[in-house]
Amino acid sequence: MAIDRKAGLKAAGMLLVAVVLSACGNGERTPSSARPVLVARAGAVSGHGQDNLTAYAGEIRAREETALSFRVGGKLVRRLVDVGDRVRSGDVLAEIDPGDLRLQVEALQAQSSAAEAQLARVRADHARIASLAKDQLVSRSALDQQTAALRAAEGDARAARAQLDLARNQAGYSQLRAPRDGAIASRQAEAGQVVAAGQAVFGLAADGGREVAFALPESNIRDFQVGQPVLIELWSAAGVRIPGRIREIAPAADPQARTYAARATLDGAEGQRIDLGQSARVYIPAGGEVGAMRLPLSALHRGDGDKTIVWVVDPKAGKVRRVAVKTGPYAADGAAVLSGLKPADWVVMAGGHLLHEGQDVIPVDRSNRPIASN
Repeated sequence: MAIDRKAGLKAAGMLLVAVVLSACGNGERTPSSARPVLVARAGAVSGHGQDNLTAYAGEIRAREETALSFRVGGKLVRRLVDVGDRVRSGDVLAEIDPGDLRLQVEALQAQSSAAEAQLARVRADHARIASLAKDQLVSRSALDQQTAALRAAEGDARAARAQLDLARNQAGYSQLRAPRDGAIASRQAEAGQVVAAGQAVFGLAADGGREVAFALPESNIRDFQVGQPVLIELWSAAGVRIPGRIREIAPAADPQARTYAARATLDGAEGQRIDLGQSARVYIPAGGEVGAMRLPLSALHRGDGDKTIVWVVDPKAGKVRRVAVKTGPYAADGAAVLSGLKPADWVVMAGGHLLHEGQDVIPVDRSNRPIASN
């Protein structure tokens, strides 16, 4: 027991000497060895947002598509245009038989003439009765009756004139005219066919903006939103991608296909020169913006509050710093970084939970080669 006590006292004395010697130093801490970290440039992780695009098949459509129809019914006697023809505003596209409409105008013309003649007779009678009443040769009630008859005749005449104007308008509706410049996209009636008022006869694709009609899957519909940037590639021009944006998304899914109909506009002058009906692909990044930098989940960390942070390395100084970023929706393999990073930044891809602000690090790439400081 005495030997063990002597050994313990000797060890304690040696520890005390070590503490004293360290206190006699200059007070500087011995720096810990630099930690190797795997890094990659933010803009090169996923091709700056271009390698994680999902393609959806679509078709070039006009921004405004109008179903043209007659405002009155009748037998279609002439069709003046065909599918693909270009038309100008006011051009006559088709005509229905105006015979019945003309007869209706003539009948209402006769009724209007009779109503005007009746009004003239009643007005003359009223003037005569009013003159006699002034000299008190007829009773006041007789004058009141004649005044009421005059008001009724005036109402009948106005109604007859309104009906005649309506009939004349309908007679003019026997010609179907183009409401604006465009191209005939479809035809639903032929000469000799009897069409009803409002029945579609032609489909007009108006000049102006072009857009792509496509369908979005029900499984991840919440990843898409109106105004989201997309890239559009025509099958006839492979490799050329035109920027655009999602203009609308249907509020309900198609009951058969279980997809949501969507439309994407084409930005710039390129969209004006594209022919209707062409096949196209709409490229949308999974969970991010077109052109956004995409990082794996291992590079993203939870910061203070709800902030998301990444660790950025300065190869020249050999130190790491914390950077707050804004991300898009998370996916199974990562998320798009919308702001806070530059494409040239070196980002720690893994092991960020072991780092602290200003820590010395040795950045290496995936081949375990040190990153040059310049």
